[in-house]
Amino acid sequence: MYKIYSRPRLKFISNMDNRSKKISKKLIMIIIVLIIAFSTMKYVLDAVSPIFDTLCEGKAKSIATTISNEQALEVMKNYTYDDMFIVEKDANDNITMIKSNVTNMNEITSKIALKIQQELDNTQREDIQIALRKFYRMEIIIRKRTRS
Repeated sequence: MYKIYSRPRLKFISNMDNRSKKISKKLIMIIIVLIIAFSTMKYVLDAVSPIFDTLCEGKAKSIATTISNEQALEVMKNYTYDDMFIVEKDANDNITMIKSNVTNMNEITSKIALKIQQELDNTQREDIQIALRKFYRMEIIIRKRTRS
């Protein structure tokens, strides 16, 4: 008799021997554990992300404010009031007009901006720590807002 077509049959767990059943059960358990681990990790990262974003934003604002204040003070040490304003007086020594010296003011603001940018470029990486109590408090705040 001639064979027209044959293909290997699929083996289901019920058709397998005991060794194959144990291997397939272990494989299924490993896959389930990995799925649970990845789901848990995603849930934790989703919970941490808003807290971490808020802390990073606050730290960045703090660094930028400190740098801008320091650099403005450093640049302004080289200038006086007379460098920025021209005071005109009459014959009786009364002040008639105060004019701003626009060229000096523009020079000052550009120096400050350049110094701030240079200092920001030289700033090293900052570490941010998240205390575990922040997660607990954030969870309470979220629950209170959703209830009302």
